[in-house]
Amino acid sequence: MTPPGSASASPSARTAPPGPDRRLGDGGALRTLLPYLWPEGQPAMKVRVVLALACLVLAKLANVVVPVLYKGAVDALAGEGKADGLAAQAAATPVLAIPLGFILAYGLARVLNLGFGELRDAIFERVSQRAMRAAALTVFRHLHGLSLRFHLERQTGGLSRVIERGTRAIDHLLGTMLFNILPTLFEILLVTAILWRLFDIRFAAATFITVAGYVVYTVVVTNWRTQVRRRMLDADTKANARAIDTLLNYETVKYFGNERFEAERYDKALHVYEDAAVRTQTSLSLLNVGQGVIIAVGVVTVMWLAAAGIVEGRLTIGDFVLVNTYLLQLYQPLNIFGFVYRAVREALNDMETMFELLTVAAEVRDRPDAKPLVTRGGELRFEAVDFAYDPRRPILKGVGFSVPAGRTVAVVGPTGAGKSTLSRLLYRFYDVTGGRITIDGQDIREVTQDSLRAAIGIVPQDTVLFNDTIAYNIAYGRPGADRAELERAAAAAQILRFVQTLPDGWETQVGERGLKLSGGEKQRVAIARTLLKDPPILILDEATSALDTHTEREIQAALKEASRGRTTLVIAHRLSTIVDADEIIVLDQGRIVERGTHAGLLARGGFYAALWRSQQDGTAPETAAEPETVA
Repeated sequence: MTPPGSASASPSARTAPPGPDRRLGDGGALRTLLPYLWPEGQPAMKVRVVLALACLVLAKLANVVVPVLYKGAVDALAGEGKADGLAAQAAATPVLAIPLGFILAYGLARVLNLGFGELRDAIFERVSQRAMRAAALTVFRHLHGLSLRFHLERQTGGLSRVIERGTRAIDHLLGTMLFNILPTLFEILLVTAILWRLFDIRFAAATFITVAGYVVYTVVVTNWRTQVRRRMLDADTKANARAIDTLLNYETVKYFGNERFEAERYDKALHVYEDAAVRTQTSLSLLNVGQGVIIAVGVVTVMWLAAAGIVEGRLTIGDFVLVNTYLLQLYQPLNIFGFVYRAVREALNDMETMFELLTVAAEVRDRPDAKPLVTRGGELRFEAVDFAYDPRRPILKGVGFSVPAGRTVAVVGPTGAGKSTLSRLLYRFYDVTGGRITIDGQDIREVTQDSLRAAIGIVPQDTVLFNDTIAYNIAYGRPGADRAELERAAAAAQILRFVQTLPDGWETQVGERGLKLSGGEKQRVAIARTLLKDPPILILDEATSALDTHTEREIQAALKEASRGRTTLVIAHRLSTIVDADEIIVLDQGRIVERGTHAGLLARGGFYAALWRSQQDGTAPETAAEPETVA
């Protein structure tokens, strides 16, 4: 099933920036959910849905028969009855036999009601859980398909909370609406028809008006409360996101001694949530009081009609019991109707928020006719590439160079020159705004993203690891690799000896974002992960920036060996690491200002030579460039 918003881009629309978020509404959320409950190509799930609905109807039919059987038993014991109906049949049978039959039938109806209800839940549980799983997986995949810009602009804590609440909402919605609200409405119609048939329209009208008034009041007040609760949920999401953000940056908080500042920010967010929660509870109390008044008026009215009928001789004691039993039986689910409806509204809101993520279009999408990338050596070409995160401030301006297959080209320059942007464009995290990038003559916008990224390996400057074992993080480069392959990659990255000295070895947990490892250890894990992937194209983005001089020399030798035979693009700050590159590209403010070999550039005595001297002297290079941003 194709999720909304995931359709392929037209051939002419190469880049489609995500539009503003829009609300789906209850109807849109339910329409999005329906395919998960009635999945195409899964007849077993459809059979379960039909059987569950059949059990629901049978359970309610058994339930509405219970008061009739109860009335028959009471009238038989009291020796009363009308000229027609069940009580008339009871008059021709010994009094001790008839109540026993009614009592046994009463017990059987109760058992059938319970049995069909439990069978319904058991049959439908697989459908419910499968729908939750499929919906969560669809949203998860869609989030991975969205642009880097989207994820940089959203807080991870808030997104995880939206998915968690949305998935849970599906279960709540199915449990309350499908097996509570709809069956209750069906039972109300049955009871109204029975009261009309057994007595007169006044009983049916009083019951129906009471129920209708209750439902209308509940819907109106709950819809008002929904806005109040939405503000509470927004406050909750922001407070949670703020807490996660500050905990993820625990070390930074400690470095600057800002524990009190972060606590005050978190307290402000909690204060907003506190006020919203109080308003939510106050509105709930108002709803409950109104519902109680409506139910009380309805019960008194119907009971008064029944009592008047007995006094006039038109009704029996059994009729009074019948009416009373129906009211108790009917108002019992109505008593929780407010809670159920609120749960439905809340579930719809949470589910709507989650499904709205599917309406966010991917900024970079495969063309309909995109084909897998075919590598024949891995020659890279940047042809007059222009790019800007914000149209008002260009980052790259007519950048053009090539990396011949199997050769190494380094890109250097001051901070903000646009170096790291090159790797983002090569991975198609963004599409160029001018020019093109090719691999072996193929425009990367015309091939599938999966095949493109499978051909590229990267060792990034900022290495972030999964909160799992060292083995898992290295094996992430090629899931399914055996232990011998992991060891070879780790040895090439100069980390095998370190792993073998750890008490838990390969099963050592690295912690959240790899915080249990040093910067150099994390970098070596990243290098091992990329070497295990064994791609034809290699990007080293400040790959040794976190290493000490001794370790850097060791890893430089390993990287040089690993890049042999591969097309390698090195993005470097330390010029000493790229002296052996086949060509060095010097960027400044988004333009190529120099290019050549290390020796040639030094002999020229230009921008590169100045950078080299400043690093050798330990002084910072002068630059007017601003840092790269993605705003």
